[in-house]
Order: sequence, then structure tokens, then C-alpha cells
Amino acid sequence: MVDWLWSFSGSSETLGVALRTMSICTPMRKRLVGGLIVALSGILPLACYPDNPMSTFDATGPVAQSQLDLFWMIFWAALVVFIVVEGVLVYTIIRYRRKSEDYDPPQTHGNTVLEISWTILPAIILAIVAVPTVTTIFDNANSPSLVGEPAIEVEAVGYQWWWEFKYDDPNNPGNEIVTANEMHIPVDTVVNVTLSSPNVLHSFWIPKIAGKVDVVPNNVNTLWIKAEETGSFLGQCAEFCGVAHANMRFRVIVESSTEFDAWLASQDEPALEPVDPLAIEGKTIFEGNQAQCWTCHTVSGSAKSQGTVGPNLTHVGSRTHIASGIRVNDQKNLREWIADPDRVKPGNLMSATAKVYTDPISKLTDAQVSALVRYLQGLK
Repeated sequence: MVDWLWSFSGSSETLGVALRTMSICTPMRKRLVGGLIVALSGILPLACYPDNPMSTFDATGPVAQSQLDLFWMIFWAALVVFIVVEGVLVYTIIRYRRKSEDYDPPQTHGNTVLEISWTILPAIILAIVAVPTVTTIFDNANSPSLVGEPAIEVEAVGYQWWWEFKYDDPNNPGNEIVTANEMHIPVDTVVNVTLSSPNVLHSFWIPKIAGKVDVVPNNVNTLWIKAEETGSFLGQCAEFCGVAHANMRFRVIVESSTEFDAWLASQDEPALEPVDPLAIEGKTIFEGNQAQCWTCHTVSGSAKSQGTVGPNLTHVGSRTHIASGIRVNDQKNLREWIADPDRVKPGNLMSATAKVYTDPISKLTDAQVSALVRYLQGLK
């Protein structure tokens, strides 16, 4: 009994200390919460800033513009509803607040007119909003090429964690021109994109040009896009697809028709043969049994490098970015990428499967990395 009373006394004392501590900390918590609310109020508008590369508020094509117009219509309709509902609520709280001398008012159970009104009015609002919503969905689903507008065809394939783009070869019907992580398209031209995935669910998203469309394994989805401004636009996988999902990016290069035709013609050419001694050494390493890069990557024109597991590297030296669009394609970044891919892009499959990263005996020396960098930079 004595032990029990002692433990109860100790528990009570501890409880009292805790309660006093909570009462002391309450003002501090209130200030902290208030500070967080103010900070979030300042940060959230930045997410809508049009100049942000992932902002949907700077539409540069008819698909993105129609989606933005629909967003604004729904936003203003929702804002009006919010203001009316909250206004009535605040008025009711103030007008009918309880006073000390008040007695309990008569209890009313239901108001038929009011209940019918707040059922019909929202239905009318939803019906009004539904008309442009359905129209936009159908407009964005049907490519203008169906009514005769000229278009080009691009196939986009989502892998873990990079993108492959395929074009019809204009010089060799039936053949394809394959590149990775950079999709070139001509300005003011309809582009029909076919989406597929051999592994897991992805989502194809170019915020400033078009909204998200799922890329589903064993299923083919389509969308059409049309860019009205030249430049480089950031794209992103928008469906969680594994550890490196956040770094599954790509670039859309919008250029004039002349520039696009020249780019497509250059991509149709086989890889340049290296003439620099260091680049020749890099090719030997690339096709050798130590690095075995050729087992995963294709370099057009090489009899040995015909792998399809990783990105096509035929013209990798001409791309603006590497590592699925997360690093600028320069000597420093390419060297870091080859030396330690997991440090540049955590979770990538190359560092998890390639022998030079999994077998200490096969690890590349600094000189070998330099040779590979020279060779790959020459593939233009």
C-alpha cells in the first residue's frame, strides 16, 4: 500500500509538472503556429509565379491555355461560393451569438425551403461548370490532325527513370530515329505523342505546354501538344514510379521548322568516329569487357554497341543535359556522372547494375573516366 501511494504521488507530481509546462508553452506554440501561417501565406503564392519553369500559369500552347482558362473559371466560381457561404456563416455567428441574458430559443427541426434551395443552387452551379469542363476534355482528347491539320508523330516511352523519344525516319520509311530525355518539336505544329511504358506507371507532363497524361504499362495512351513559343521547356514524370521518380525529368526543345528538320537529319546520321587519341581510347573502353557500356547503350554505327537497357547515346554530345535532364551537359558534370552516378542521381539503375560500380576490381580509373568523357562529348 505504501509503495502504491508513493507511485501515485510521483505520478501526480509528474502530471502537474507536465501540465504547468504545457500552460507555459501554449503562448509560444501560438506564436509558432502564427509565424508558420504567415510564412506559408508568403510562400504559397510563389508556387503560382508564371516565370517558374514548372508553372502552369504561363501557358504557351492551346492545350495548356484551355486548361488554364478552365482552371480560372472553376477558381472564380469556387471563390464566389466560398465568400457567400463563409459570409453567411460569419454573419450568423455574430448576429445570433449567445448573450448572458439569453434563454434557449425555440428549436427548429428542418426548413424545407432552405434545404431545397441549398440542394438546387449547387446543382445549378455544377451544371454550369460542367459544360466548359466536358468541352475542354473533348477538345484536348481530339488532335487537330483528325480534321486535316499537319502533324508530326512522336513516341514517348517511360523507363525507370528516363524518357526515350522516337521519330519516324523521313529518309527511311519504317525506320525510327531514337533519342533520350530531350524531345525536339517544331513551333506552331501539332505533335501527336504516343505514350507507353515497359515497366511501371508513369505520367507525362509538360506544365507550360500540356497537362498530365498517365503512361500505363501494357497500354497505349495518346495526347497532342502544340507549342506557340520557341525555347526549352521542362517536363517531368508526375506519377510516383520509384526511388528516382523526382529526377525523372526531360526537356522539350521548341524550335523553328528549319531548325527541327536540321536536327532530325543530324539524328539520322551514325555517330561520329573519334579521331582524337583520348576519344579513341574512350571508345575502346566503352566497347571493352571491363566497362561493358555497349551491353546497355546503343551508339548508331557501332557494330558492338546495340544495347537497349539504357538511353541511346548516338548523339549524346549534342544534348543540353545529362542524367535525365538534371545536369547541364558539360565536361565537369559528365565526369561526375560517369565516376559516381548514384551521387548525381540517387537510385539510378546504372550504378546498381553496371559492373564498374558493383565490382571493385572493375572500377574505372580517373584516366579511363577522362577518356570516356572525351569520347561521349564527341558524339554529336
